[in-house]
Amino acid sequence: MNTPIKHAQNLIDFIYQSPSPYHVVSNLKSILKGKGFLELKLTEKWDLKKGEKYYVTQNETALFAFVVGTGEIEECGFKIVAAHSDSPSFKIKPSPEIAVDDKYIKFNTETYGGPILNTWLDRPLSVAGRVSVKSENPLQPKTYLLHIKKPILVIPNLPIHFNRTVNDGVALNKQIDMLPVTATVNETINKQLLLATKIAEEINVPVEDILEVDLNLFDVAKGSIIGLNDEFISSGKLDDLAMVHAGLVAFADAPICNSTNVLAIFDNEEVGSRSKQGAGSPILKDILIRITSVLGKSEEDTQRAIYSSFMVSADMAHALHPNHPDKHDPVSRPIINGGPVVKIEGNQKYTTDSNSSAVFEMICKKANVPYQKFVNRSDMVGGGTLGNVSAGQLAIRSVDVGNPMWAMHSVCETSGVEDHTYMINALSSFYKLN
Repeated sequence: MNTPIKHAQNLIDFIYQSPSPYHVVSNLKSILKGKGFLELKLTEKWDLKKGEKYYVTQNETALFAFVVGTGEIEECGFKIVAAHSDSPSFKIKPSPEIAVDDKYIKFNTETYGGPILNTWLDRPLSVAGRVSVKSENPLQPKTYLLHIKKPILVIPNLPIHFNRTVNDGVALNKQIDMLPVTATVNETINKQLLLATKIAEEINVPVEDILEVDLNLFDVAKGSIIGLNDEFISSGKLDDLAMVHAGLVAFADAPICNSTNVLAIFDNEEVGSRSKQGAGSPILKDILIRITSVLGKSEEDTQRAIYSSFMVSADMAHALHPNHPDKHDPVSRPIINGGPVVKIEGNQKYTTDSNSSAVFEMICKKANVPYQKFVNRSDMVGGGTLGNVSAGQLAIRSVDVGNPMWAMHSVCETSGVEDHTYMINALSSFYKLN
């Protein structure tokens, strides 16, 4: 198996094992522990040593790992790669069971982020996330990760016979059209506690001990490598688990150097990052300040360290669409397997400026990695990402990059096999800089 295929298959496996942000962080923790990283707690005292490797989590959905550099931190600063653990989906509402004519049971849901709704129809779906359970300490409920691997849900389409104009385009109502069906009604099921009963079986606790859940829907189908020449990755959650995985591989295998390497995986980017575990919170700033403080540095040294730092904000980018090239800028048109994309936007939805773009371009050249540039058409408004949100907390140099992909926010997206290795190599080159 050649290296790009191996990296792509490892990415597919990682995504398949990460059906929720909680599982993303759980899997990251397992991998980092295997690489010799030590877990820290935000609520406990830290004792840090140069050359040692650590990680800390927030809300079990965000993770911040770092390797303390051997140089003086105020002079060498931090090298940060940031990505996010969440993807557009549907969230289970409280008491979700809805009976239909006493024949079917469906679950009440709400959209999370901006999914392409019609891609979720007629797919085998299930639920995953975190379950909070009664404990002796009301301030510390017990928590369990839930991953129901069996497909238990489907959101059925309306047949064309009931909607003859469906192929002319249809507006899907999130409260009416997007509710998943889970079962037919019979004498043995508890219509009011159907989901809670299933959860209790899965995590082996009494149903009455279950207090609250944070569960999202996911497509149970595993991704695959496709294309006549095995050039494409087809999978859900490529936005942004492809960048999480690329950052992890580059970070975990990087040599210890003078500067302090950081991997920052935020949550809630798809809904604006305004949470305690999102890029809009002070969590990353607090951790960087804490590192310098524990190392015995002054407040001025901390400021010097921050302003000596550089961040690569890694979130997926749009590739030239083969059926809609008209949707793209007439000049800057990234293609799949053409290399990482530097994202540029004059109105500052991306953090890239001429200086930070030049930094990333030199990093790519040093790693023999091709790179591309993306700008929106001037008459279209694009999306933002975590880089510019984080800049409101940390005023450090930053560049927004990502691998090119099709169908961003679809339940099944497409990216490039070669691009994943390109990004790993580029980020590896970045982490090796002193």
